[in-house]
Amino acid sequence: MTAASTRRAVTPVRVQAIEGDRLVERPDRLVTEEPMEVRVHGAGQDAEALAVTMRTPGHDFELAVGLCRTEGVLRFAEDLAEVRYCLADEPGQPQEYNVVTVAIRRPVDLGTRRVVAASSSCGICGKTTLDEIAVDCGPVASGPVIASSVLVTLPDTLRAAQTVFDATGGLHAAAIFSPAGDLLVLREDVGRHNAVDKLIGNAVMAGLLPLSDSVLIVSGRLSFEIVQKAAVAGIPVVGAVSAPSSLAVATAERFEQTLVGFLRDGRGNVYSHPERIHMER
Repeated sequence: MTAASTRRAVTPVRVQAIEGDRLVERPDRLVTEEPMEVRVHGAGQDAEALAVTMRTPGHDFELAVGLCRTEGVLRFAEDLAEVRYCLADEPGQPQEYNVVTVAIRRPVDLGTRRVVAASSSCGICGKTTLDEIAVDCGPVASGPVIASSVLVTLPDTLRAAQTVFDATGGLHAAAIFSPAGDLLVLREDVGRHNAVDKLIGNAVMAGLLPLSDSVLIVSGRLSFEIVQKAAVAGIPVVGAVSAPSSLAVATAERFEQTLVGFLRDGRGNVYSHPERIHMER
């Protein structure tokens, strides 16, 4: 399931920089944003499109698998048969690596999902009703207890490990940490939800779900879909450098997750289940 050649995560451009009273041309680099279509191929079925999401190229197979898992299409890791890029439609045409097919060892029912192009800020792909948004999963396990002194340092560790952000200044990240504060896996993307799906896809393909002894840290704000994706993966502690939404907090309460926002400058706000945080005296 190793991904072949992919497009670059960074795109070089020329810009006109304002310097005092003049414009100076100079090189710059932008984070790449491109659509990726995810297709699902159930056993004995034709491949069907699940969603089109705007993403940063890189770890595309993880993104596709993670999306299938968090959308409830791929229930068990052992059902994953293959992940592949689709061949170009015409002989001699270049492969752009923007269509990925996830083959599943059982028939799948995509129901009433509409195939839509989700923006990089939206993590609810192709959903048509509120009932579909509430993916069927139970509360997470009791999980680890993490020291507050460790928790407040994790966003700085996340930021220091962001290589593409250093090149472009315009990218989100998500990372899985151990309760001791060790950085285990980090993914970057133009969308926070894509970065989380890449992490979850990585765990599915490595046979590591549920991530019941892990801490998820994301850059930016905490939205409902981030919390729900974490719940599907069994992650008990979720934190971010910015604020959560009201629905994110309600969702964390529903799935019995610890939710922490405004993790910056050695501080943070705990919005649900503080029992997993050890306050050192």
